[in-house]
Amino acid sequence: MSMDQVRPPLRVVLTDLNATVVEAWRAAFADTPGIEIRQGSILDEDVDAWVTPTNSRGRMDGGVDAVIKRHLGAGIQLRVQRAIRDGFGGVLPVGAAVCVPSGASTPRFLISAPTMASSAQNVSETLNVALACAAAFQAVHQQNRRAPGSITSVALVGMGAQTGRVPARVCANLMWTGHTLFHDHDFDDYADLRATVLAQLDDLEAAPATHRVRLTPPTRTTGRR
Repeated sequence: MSMDQVRPPLRVVLTDLNATVVEAWRAAFADTPGIEIRQGSILDEDVDAWVTPTNSRGRMDGGVDAVIKRHLGAGIQLRVQRAIRDGFGGVLPVGAAVCVPSGASTPRFLISAPTMASSAQNVSETLNVALACAAAFQAVHQQNRRAPGSITSVALVGMGAQTGRVPARVCANLMWTGHTLFHDHDFDDYADLRATVLAQLDDLEAAPATHRVRLTPPTRTTGRR
């Protein structure tokens, strides 16, 4: 049985203030159904979960993180850092994510996925965007395993496109890779996810900016497909 037969579709909203990122999404996701793309603030999106690109310590002191903390209140950083401490010993690796209650009615959850180890790190020449986007969608899988149907819609910004200085088209293509992997596979853990992404994207930086890569999930099954 395929994953699409056992779980409802996820509504995905891609939203960013940067018009260049929005246009790059329109090109990268042109043939991908079920994606809503618009220019604007993630704060305006009425969805179950927002995804914020963060750093490995969960310090919400810059970029979209800081905007969301101002909106939801300082308690959101405490919840994110507690989840990182409890689940990852205080350091959330790139290619992993945490999903915490937001404390608000909209969104009900915040998913924090690091694109960098420290605040304002330049990640423009790394695969961190693909890792972070894939990890964010994996967090959706995990939350819905804990509470089926709790996340049916999610909003994301341009991962790494602001503070991390990833070129817009590269950002869009890597986010497309992370999104398609979400539909193709549900990983047992983040270590398997990171291994799959890194093994197949290790030479992507030498590819043209318009190049997209659809990852092949591991051949072994997880029992959840």
